[in-house]
Amino acid sequence: MDKNDSILTGENITKSFPSKSGNDRLTILDDVSLSIDRGSVLCVVGASGSGKSTLLHILGGLDRPDSGRISWNGRHMYDLDNDELADFRNEKLGFVFQFHHLLPEFTALENVMMPALINGSSSENAEERAMELLERFGIPGRAEHRPAELSGGEQQRVAMGRALINKPDLILADEPTGNLDEDNTEILLDMLFELRELDNVSMLLITHEKDIAKRTDQTYQLTKAKLHPF
Repeated sequence: MDKNDSILTGENITKSFPSKSGNDRLTILDDVSLSIDRGSVLCVVGASGSGKSTLLHILGGLDRPDSGRISWNGRHMYDLDNDELADFRNEKLGFVFQFHHLLPEFTALENVMMPALINGSSSENAEERAMELLERFGIPGRAEHRPAELSGGEQQRVAMGRALINKPDLILADEPTGNLDEDNTEILLDMLFELRELDNVSMLLITHEKDIAKRTDQTYQLTKAKLHPF
């Protein structure tokens, strides 16, 4: 693969954790490499506990590998200090998690606005952009509702709006449909793939649902700490 076409590349990533006994270490990722092309959707499937989320966290700058290199547009991500890395995540990446992680004391609108405010946007501009996203995802009437007042599908749409507020280049989605019923799963997937068409957003989807893989450009399976084409 031509690295010039890749927005993010992980090379020879290894990661291990102490075993329960503490006497040795359990290898979760063993010499894993992959590249995400600009505007493409890449999927990693695998059983629960296979290391998929760990891989996403490392690629997204949320956790450091034991060894290996993660490059963004050719620059080594972990050359950044912690503050630079936090700014990079907020500006360039959008995260969607299975459990939403919405702030319960804030409204849907405020949750979507939050990354833009952190990034230095004015309240007026952040609110305008957040409302555009809530309208795009079909829930403008829920803007003033708090997460506890929203359904699971509505909460995930708010989380998607929050991920997109800063117009990221790459969406990292960890089991984004894991808590949704079949109807909401299809709606959410349609919305995610529409992002690629409308905004040319690259995406990495982490899932145990192999049917999702049929809709992506590339699919890998993570098993026994190794990544294989699926």
